Amino acid sequence: MMTVKRRYRVGDWVEVRSRAEILATLDKTGRLDGMPFMPEMFAFCGQRFRICKRAHKTCDTVFPIRGRRLADAVHLETRCSGEDHGGCQAGCLIFWKTAWLKAVDGSRSSDSEPPADRLGDGPRDTHAVVFNGVFAPGPQQPEDPVYVCQATQLPYMTSDLNWWDVRQYVEDFTSGNVTLRQILSSAVYSAYYNLSQAGIGVGRPMRWLYDKLCWIWGGPEFPGKPGKLSVNQPTPRARLDLRAGELVRIKSHREILETVNAEGKNRGMYWDAEMVPYCGGTYRVLRSVTKIINEQTGKMQAFATPCVILDGVMCQSRYSRCRLFCPRSIYSYWREIWVERV
Repeated sequence: MMTVKRRYRVGDWVEVRSRAEILATLDKTGRLDGMPFMPEMFAFCGQRFRICKRAHKTCDTVFPIRGRRLADAVHLETRCSGEDHGGCQAGCLIFWKTAWLKAVDGSRSSDSEPPADRLGDGPRDTHAVVFNGVFAPGPQQPEDPVYVCQATQLPYMTSDLNWWDVRQYVEDFTSGNVTLRQILSSAVYSAYYNLSQAGIGVGRPMRWLYDKLCWIWGGPEFPGKPGKLSVNQPTPRARLDLRAGELVRIKSHREILETVNAEGKNRGMYWDAEMVPYCGGTYRVLRSVTKIINEQTGKMQAFATPCVILDGVMCQSRYSRCRLFCPRSIYSYWREIWVERV
């Protein structure tokens, strides 16, 4: 019997199904439609959450960065702890297939069994396959393992999505992912950015005009400005030894541009336009980041210089080319020279 798939909206309440119910949907590799169910997700089984984004699309950071279409998936306010992936500190927002959830109506769940058309052919009585799926198939070097997670598998659990497909932006709005004001602000920025890059000599005047008018659509000053330092010039650093829980103020956009080169980097770390809206704000340090899984290789990558992530400060994909409004909400990485203690 075919089951009507529910299209959740932002704010809907759901309950994560039990381990047994979720395992029943997985194939022999511990996946559903190519999406891995990761061991860190077991901790959320039986808990209730609000939908924070409908994950009808995402950004693929494995191959050259691009937008991708995703079916029957949402994001909850749940992030990967990295506990079973070598202690990765990226804190990625977890993808949830709708088959792993059940709608909550008041105090009761609206269904008790996983959809019949989403049952896989995997094991029913063990979750060992999920833990085994943490590592890539084939021989492993214990000192340098190759990890598998939802982020490394993004190209294989998604399909093509062209940036000009207007249907995605309609769903961005109707799902509750973004507001009309956000769509307007991003559309204006994209138009200005493309004009300023068109090689017709209007880049600086266009950015000046944008800065004067940005209050109309509610965005910050032009986010795509280049850094002030030359590419061959060493970029400055600062060491604050920040700890989790400390309050910091993010410096102004202009101050930060003084620490970034013309390629938008400070000692190899990219200063992204998505970080500009947070400039001048005060936030709490979530943690220092020293290692993350490289999504392209699956290997753990150590940071030569630690950086920090801040609570509630993440990519909103409002200024990203060809992948506007990606709901993945990746944490932004901050050099300590870009912030100051409160």
